[in-house]
Amino acid sequence: MTSGYAIVAVLVVALGTILIGTYGLRVSRTTSDFYVASRTVSPWWNASAIGGEYLSAASFVGIAGLIFAYGPDMLWFPVGYTAGYLVLLTMVAAPLRRSGAYTLPDFAEARFRSKVVRAVASILALAIGWLYLLPQLEGAGLTLNTVTGAPDWVGALVVTVVVTVNVMSGGMRSITFVQAFQYWLKLTAITVPIMFLIVVWQVHGAESLTKPEFPTFPHDTVVKFHKETTIHAEQAIFIKGSGAIDGMRIENAGHTLPDGYHRIGLGSEFTFPQGAPVPHLSTMDHNTNESWALPDSGAQRFPLYGVYSLIIATFLGTMGLPHVIVRFYTNPNGTAARRTTLIVLGLLSVFYLMPPIYGALGRLYTPELLMTGQTDAVVLVLPTRMIEGIGGQLLGALVAGGAFAAFLSTSSGLVVSLAGVLSQDVLRLGGVRGFRISTMLAGIVPLAMTFVSTGMPVADMVGLAFAVAASSLCPLLMLGIWSTRITTIGAISGMLAGGVPALTAGLVTMFTDTGNAWYEVLLSRPAAWTVPLGFTVMYVVSLLTQRHVPPGVQRTMVKLHAPENLGLDGSGPASADERS
Repeated sequence: MTSGYAIVAVLVVALGTILIGTYGLRVSRTTSDFYVASRTVSPWWNASAIGGEYLSAASFVGIAGLIFAYGPDMLWFPVGYTAGYLVLLTMVAAPLRRSGAYTLPDFAEARFRSKVVRAVASILALAIGWLYLLPQLEGAGLTLNTVTGAPDWVGALVVTVVVTVNVMSGGMRSITFVQAFQYWLKLTAITVPIMFLIVVWQVHGAESLTKPEFPTFPHDTVVKFHKETTIHAEQAIFIKGSGAIDGMRIENAGHTLPDGYHRIGLGSEFTFPQGAPVPHLSTMDHNTNESWALPDSGAQRFPLYGVYSLIIATFLGTMGLPHVIVRFYTNPNGTAARRTTLIVLGLLSVFYLMPPIYGALGRLYTPELLMTGQTDAVVLVLPTRMIEGIGGQLLGALVAGGAFAAFLSTSSGLVVSLAGVLSQDVLRLGGVRGFRISTMLAGIVPLAMTFVSTGMPVADMVGLAFAVAASSLCPLLMLGIWSTRITTIGAISGMLAGGVPALTAGLVTMFTDTGNAWYEVLLSRPAAWTVPLGFTVMYVVSLLTQRHVPPGVQRTMVKLHAPENLGLDGSGPASADERS
């Protein structure tokens, strides 16, 4: 889909992000400006900014790609992402704001009066943030590769550089303006094209999305393989082109591809005929459009476990994401934090109506992505495939710009939260200078990780980050806010018992090939066993170690839960004498 318009759109978004961030530099003067925008962000601005950073690569391209490949079971992703804010609203938003902390580790220390609890929370916050940043960079690489043909690492590098410069310029004050603008850009970029695509689908006869046949090529289709790929053909297909098939080199010639499995070499380019069933990636279950539209169509070994694990991760993981939590520290008070969350629920609900439509139409118009495995690209490719000429190119450019905005805005929020933890708890460099040095480190680590990642779907990568958050920091917040019986030893034990297994499972899934082993679903969807483990260990160990209940816990609870008009809400992190 190489298009000059798409390249221009990506450049405009990147430059616009830097310019808006530069404005933030003019109004960011204090340390509080850099960390929490001096706690002066109104609910509407904050909700738009949260929508901007929360609608990440998984939301913009990943959900559509998973629905395109695996069907309606993947709708649990957007449902969970949105419902997670409802849990956040009812359980932690206002008390967390009243805590007066700058970062989640600040809250951990203020609640438990323990530097060890703070250290464990800091390590997990860094792990979750970097795990979440990786799919943003992978998605940026996919987008730039799709629109320009550039190597994947180029897109990752561009996002890292733009975000690092932006965050170093103005911190939280700066990215608040950027992310609020980018939410509305993303909503426009995903909504306007789909309106035209639905009209085109209707004009062409509204072809059924649930026919009992396998997806077929809508016309003669040129497919280029960007890596060595193993595919499975349902029936013999006569193809033309150049490349390697099962170790045999073909140069500008026709070749009959028999039914069965075949290994296609890197750089191969073949033309598949109109009407032929689309071969599928060997690691992907192949369904007719009819069976694809049914629940449990993914043919997982433990489908019910997979669904419930996903629900647990997305419902509870939101409140454990450092870049989401830090946003509520920017509200003036707890009431504003609750209003912010309500507005966020509305903004997310509107956006998540769109990606499933892209995924469904992709079954008709871009089925070859099921063969190359680039299912996340369906949102980027669909406009130019359905609409010929400059109209399709302009709509494709709008989508590409919106996708790049998604990577930039989410990455900005993550880098801010990571820089806060790094500067205060790892490098121990105070002030604006320490924040800026930490910002550079926060971006470099996930950039290096992109070179060894296995390239799993971005929504699945984000799901793993949610699982780690739900298993470790979520129990800390939920039990720490609502129970006076949680001890320092219990808090540490629970975070480690839930977080370490979930993080290990995520890293194994992302950086190794587990194949079709029976335990693969336990590693790729760990929340169903790691979240209960984290909560249970934290509570049971606390009951057994009641001598280690933090001093002054009743006063802390009053501060977290008392109405703001009593004057007990915090305006900053715990003072030095409170951090004993």
